[in-house]
Amino acid sequence: MNSKASLRIAVLETGYPPERAAAKYGNYGSLFTRFLEASVAKLATPEFPSLEVTKWDVQKLEQYPSLDDIDAILMSGSASSAFDNAPWIIKLVEFTRMVLIEQTRVRIIGICFGHQIVARALGVKVDRGAQGWEASVLPMQLSPLGKIIFSGRDTLNLHQMHRDIVTELPEGVQLLGSTPVCEIHGMYAPKRLITVQGHPEYNSEIVSEILQLRKSVGLISQDMFEEMMSRVNNKHDGLEFGVAVLKFLNE
Repeated sequence: MNSKASLRIAVLETGYPPERAAAKYGNYGSLFTRFLEASVAKLATPEFPSLEVTKWDVQKLEQYPSLDDIDAILMSGSASSAFDNAPWIIKLVEFTRMVLIEQTRVRIIGICFGHQIVARALGVKVDRGAQGWEASVLPMQLSPLGKIIFSGRDTLNLHQMHRDIVTELPEGVQLLGSTPVCEIHGMYAPKRLITVQGHPEYNSEIVSEILQLRKSVGLISQDMFEEMMSRVNNKHDGLEFGVAVLKFLNE
């Protein structure tokens, strides 16, 4: 891929940020555009290709890019469950399976719901986690491969916002890291896919709003809310994941 003048990344918007966050930061396409640009700045490699990011609403509009026009797909998070059988989710799983199985050039980046969709497309069960919610900043313990991918680090601190999990590692895919609540927390296949259950694109403001919303509708208790909020401003290594994504795309 590094011979191209630019890296063409299609963000598949599978959900929508909460109202105040969306008003300030835009939808996931805009959030990830800024995230990727900040990751390029952190990488600080002058010869790194420029980015060309497009946005595709696959939940409401069910629109998908032509693979001839892109180099990579980034699937966002969603309030939906990746194991549901809503028509748009079935279509997304089928599209993802096609990208993974029927060609080898276009690569996939999966974030949270996107991580789970990749696993489902590869034939692995996605389900509600027995231990419930994992939210706010928490450390992902890196696997031996994860330590290599993330430049020798032992852990990666990322914002979380999920209670669904990937139940096992798909065949031919390697583990990047785990948490006590979620064993399959990141996946990797060279020149094919990189995923994470966390939200490297989030910040404390966005997570705080989501936690308030979860509490207001009874999805989390007051005690859970307070404990999660106590970690919301902890060190967040989202851009470390972003740098790893850029290296993956340019390898």
